[in-house]
Amino acid sequence: MTNSSNDLSAEELAKLTPEQLAEIERKYDEGAATRAVGPNVGMVLRAVALVFALYHFVTAGFGLPADHWHMGWHLSGLFILTYALFPIFKSDSAFAMKVSRLRLGNIPLYDLVFMALGVASSLYVGLAWRGIPALGIEEQTFRMGNPNGYDVFFGVIIILLVLDIARRTLGWVLPLIICVFISYALFGTYFPGLLQHPGVNFKTFVSSMYFPQEGIFGVTLWVVSTIVFHFVLFGVIAQRTGLGQLFIDNATILAGRYVGGPAKVSVVSSAFFGTISGSSVANTVSTGALTIPNMKRLGYPGHFAGGVEAAASAGGQITPPIMGAAAFIMAEFLQLPYTTIVIAAIVPAILHYVGVFAVVHLMALKLGLKGMAKDSLPQFAAVWREGWANIIPLIGLLVVLFSGYTPYMSAFCGISLAVIAGMARLREPTTLIYPAAFIAFVLWKWMGQGFEGQMALLLVIGAVVATLNPQARIRLPQMAESLEVGVKYALAVGAASAAVGIVVGVINTTGIGFRMGFMVTQGAGSMAMSLNDMFTFGGWEMISTPDLQLFLSLVFIAISCILMGAGVPTTALYIMLASVAQPALAQLGVPPIASHMFVLYYGVVSEITPPVCTSAYAAAAIANSNPFRTGVSAFTLGLGKVVAPMAFVYAPVLLIVSSTGFDLWEFTYTATSCILGVLALSMAVVGYWKAPMGAFMRVLLAVSGIVFIAPSLQADLIAALIAAPAILSQLFKRRSTPAAV
Repeated sequence: MTNSSNDLSAEELAKLTPEQLAEIERKYDEGAATRAVGPNVGMVLRAVALVFALYHFVTAGFGLPADHWHMGWHLSGLFILTYALFPIFKSDSAFAMKVSRLRLGNIPLYDLVFMALGVASSLYVGLAWRGIPALGIEEQTFRMGNPNGYDVFFGVIIILLVLDIARRTLGWVLPLIICVFISYALFGTYFPGLLQHPGVNFKTFVSSMYFPQEGIFGVTLWVVSTIVFHFVLFGVIAQRTGLGQLFIDNATILAGRYVGGPAKVSVVSSAFFGTISGSSVANTVSTGALTIPNMKRLGYPGHFAGGVEAAASAGGQITPPIMGAAAFIMAEFLQLPYTTIVIAAIVPAILHYVGVFAVVHLMALKLGLKGMAKDSLPQFAAVWREGWANIIPLIGLLVVLFSGYTPYMSAFCGISLAVIAGMARLREPTTLIYPAAFIAFVLWKWMGQGFEGQMALLLVIGAVVATLNPQARIRLPQMAESLEVGVKYALAVGAASAAVGIVVGVINTTGIGFRMGFMVTQGAGSMAMSLNDMFTFGGWEMISTPDLQLFLSLVFIAISCILMGAGVPTTALYIMLASVAQPALAQLGVPPIASHMFVLYYGVVSEITPPVCTSAYAAAAIANSNPFRTGVSAFTLGLGKVVAPMAFVYAPVLLIVSSTGFDLWEFTYTATSCILGVLALSMAVVGYWKAPMGAFMRVLLAVSGIVFIAPSLQADLIAALIAAPAILSQLFKRRSTPAAV
């Protein structure tokens, strides 16, 4: 099979410059495209971004201010940077540099007004928290539910501006969905049937959306401002200091020499990179710059090469230990430690990567592709001799995180160690100020009982050893640039978290989550009763009505996730659907962590589901292939991820930490069954195992793969019987060439 005529050659792809890759990420990553600004304004914005990053870094280590102040400062930074960098409408001319009396450094005056109003409305909550007698403003406790004129004014302003910055960074879809929720809250009397409610008074609505604990200043913004931002910053700094390259080199060593080597490198490196990234587009661009040209050079079609990278990179959102922002919000929703969410995500992530890896391997066999030449592989000793120190920050972060300390303290330690590994060298004494400052902090925490002695000792050793890094050190301007990039990455997720807080507030105020959950389960129940006769043979019932009701409910919610995920970031989508799915699935006896993980999984699936699949579009730009075909390839490669969530709803033991308990034998059996199901689906997608297979055999394997996912001995026996003809036919066929190794 050859590449399409409009694809660039592998040699041309390999010459993509960092600027071209940055442009691809700018085009497809939400919030990465920013307008040009004048040099003086650029310096001011750089300073704002650095202050924003340093504020979060310092408060993570030394203590957070009151929630309303902390979220207010975070929102203020979002408003300043978003209105400075994102034009009111996206077009080529809007991003270009223009000179006008109505612009300051290319920022229109109306954006400066919006910026000022945004900062004022963000800080008003803190300023008026204890009341302002001179203005007749009472203490906030007495104004809750009965806002004064100032509250209503600033509340309306912040609602409108939050929707606007979400639109500027993420597009129209999310704000329009939120407007529907706002309309529902205010005009509930006009909605039909179960959705009808008395409606919320306008002033009460504004108060609920504005004041802390619900709405904009609610749990989603709190999690992003106290945890998510820090992990985004860690990922950017760790990548810049060399951890990302260390991952790619080791993935190449592990998988490069086998059949379809570069594609397997893509899968392995994306799995590694997902542990520090949590952004599927950033993951795609960072690892795809190397793996996509190598795949095309080997002979993979461009759309398939791009699909491999997109499907593998999308797994970053569900790959422990640093997952996407939604995982931190899940921990807050469920009131569970983040480490519990990480443990629960292990098997789902494995199922995803097993599926992608299997399709890649089978496609390589089908196309007769070989591995990479031995002399082109990195040398293990050389890679680790040069890059060993880059793993210290990740180890430090994980040790602190899994020792029971707060996520933001673990991020503080991880960032500190990354800065030391990147900037401090024992042979340059002036740079030892960085480890000295961190060691002083650790000792201060230890003396104040903040760190146990063993933890303090490990961190001190890590800081000292990191100064022995043999690589060339990163200079201060480069590190400042990394901090600036980290802040820009965080703008979109920050805007989404603030805006989607309105949805959470509406759901809590109106009870729409329970209403819609009831509608889902009732609709599924009615259909299940109607379909039950089809699965009953005499006195034998193949599927009970309750099981069928649960299955249909899951299908409805999965379809909703995929449809709503067209243009909505995973984090925002998860928050909206978890509020609906949790009540619906709880009524059917599904453990909370299983239902939340189910929704998160399908939110990630939406990122590689055409027609809107940003990861696939970014990969297509690198491969210069058809975006839609690349999206279809990514979706088929991630097919295991489409059906696997059903497994851990029916068998929560796969999540290890479910409230239903853990049994090693049940876990082992169920995990094996699910892996067999994913492998059967992979063979059906490729149409190849030992030899090419016809359409009928592929259908048999696809059906058996789906049945294998159902965790029961009866289902597995049925799946084996269905798959038997296809497996036997493959075993009896002899290939014309011996199998590659």
